[in-house]
Amino acid sequence: MARRGEATRLPAIRKATPKVPVIGVFATSDPRIDEESRTRCRNIAQMAAETISGAVVLPDKTPVPVVYSTVLVDGEAQADIVAQQFRKADVDILVCVPDTWAFPQLTAISLLQQFPPDTPFNITCGNSGPRPGVVYAHALNGALAQYGRLATLNVGTWPDKGLEPEMTDATARNLIDWCYAAVATVALRGRRVVIFGHDSMGMETALAHIIPTRNTFGIEITRLDMKLLADMLKKKAYKDKDLKDLRSWIDRYVGNRLDLRGDEDSERFDQSLAMYLIVRDLLADLNAVGGGFMSQLEWGSDPRGIPLPVADVMESFFNSTFDHTGPKPPVPFATEADVQGLLTMLFMTYLSGGNPPLFMDFRKVWEAWEIKDLADKLGLKKLDTSADWYKKGLVDGDNSGSAAFDWAAEPGATVKQIMERVSLPLADPGYFPGGGNSVTFISPGGISGIAGRLGYSSLSGVFSMIWDEISTQELPEDLAKAVAQTSTASWPHTFLTPKFATMGEYKHYAPANHFHATWMAVTSGLTSARLQYWMDMANVLSSTPWAARPAWVEGVDRPLPLLYILNGGETNAKMMIAGRK
Repeated sequence: MARRGEATRLPAIRKATPKVPVIGVFATSDPRIDEESRTRCRNIAQMAAETISGAVVLPDKTPVPVVYSTVLVDGEAQADIVAQQFRKADVDILVCVPDTWAFPQLTAISLLQQFPPDTPFNITCGNSGPRPGVVYAHALNGALAQYGRLATLNVGTWPDKGLEPEMTDATARNLIDWCYAAVATVALRGRRVVIFGHDSMGMETALAHIIPTRNTFGIEITRLDMKLLADMLKKKAYKDKDLKDLRSWIDRYVGNRLDLRGDEDSERFDQSLAMYLIVRDLLADLNAVGGGFMSQLEWGSDPRGIPLPVADVMESFFNSTFDHTGPKPPVPFATEADVQGLLTMLFMTYLSGGNPPLFMDFRKVWEAWEIKDLADKLGLKKLDTSADWYKKGLVDGDNSGSAAFDWAAEPGATVKQIMERVSLPLADPGYFPGGGNSVTFISPGGISGIAGRLGYSSLSGVFSMIWDEISTQELPEDLAKAVAQTSTASWPHTFLTPKFATMGEYKHYAPANHFHATWMAVTSGLTSARLQYWMDMANVLSSTPWAARPAWVEGVDRPLPLLYILNGGETNAKMMIAGRK
């Protein structure tokens, strides 16, 4: 009988804690150079790590851990040491900060080969002359591109001389943007979202493409039947005190802007609040990072069954940065079980460090002539002719669910200031015979953001992001009301104008009937470069078919990876990478 070895039994744990990504920073060098230059290399590794540390956070504002090694990667032996240090520290994102010449295969490549091939890798260097690290950076980047390894090169600036150089703000900003993209990529691998109900109202553009989503992003889609939620609602599977506290919070912050005709309406509204509590706990039990809810037609609209109250308030609470318990991270949540919309909001929330997502119908596009014509019919004078909406037009972003309350006010507003602008009218009985309350507000002007939408094609098996920078528009009050009345006045409205797209382009190139936006103009806000870095790591096509957008916007776009340049451009290279997988 074969002898059995003594295996180690792992201790039991009650609940799993999702892994937090760890960023590892290291420096390469040349063993032949003087000790002062080598000390400078170690200091640069520390400087880069401390630049990142605290500047990159998860949606719950937890800082992403950053470690660095003082062992200079001179050759294979040192590569093995640093790789082991990083493995023990659970590093899964790599940043190399060279300041001297070195030999690529003996140094960074020997270290990289000890990590999975999809490990995000960044090379940040100063544009140095004395040693020079920038020469090594180009040699390393070229070697990696040659064998098909994606890397990001950030040729920045720090002083050529001195033991303790500091990188410039622009260099740091580029590095931090890249780190956010790397964290979003890594943190969401192995995580899950929860979808209640079956396919989204028959909308093909919203389908849960389970296998492509798993293979591309590493995200699992858990599907729960809406009967479970209906049963839990009937069983009152929530704490009475929690529901009372939530209703008291609504009464305090919304007051008489909650539209109720009597006790039956009040009871239906409480059911909507109870849905939030039940689904919140289900998502927490499953360690989910997002969700979606079919609603139409299955839940509240099919008169052959028993229509139940709308989920609008529930969805808004999930996407907001607060609820009755205080501040909280947004949990991206899609109305109509729109999985592609959910994924879009999920990635943008992680890329922004927890800014609230906005879910909208791609509703009516108002070209400039059309909005001016409406203003004339209303007899409005003294219009702001310099405003983007006047010169270019706008889109009325409008949907019954999923609008984060935060979008009712400017970034940085207090909960009181936000909720003062929110009303909860009775839901449209035509759409929602189950009753309940909708959410409505009009977003203020002057908010900068990125609006976009993931799409998927079975021809290539590749996801695309159609996107543009946007700004919200402030219309005269009477004009705003008239625009809202043109669609559904009792739903949230965000009037926005794209930066590069014409309104003609915008209304023809939408990949679906929904689109989504996330703030830019706040601390840790989403940037174009941040989104582009993420699309590189996730191998998502960047689709900006706007004639006015240059291929490269200095100070806005990330540098194109060399791997793409050597393989016929970004789109072609990404198609080749997808085919290789």
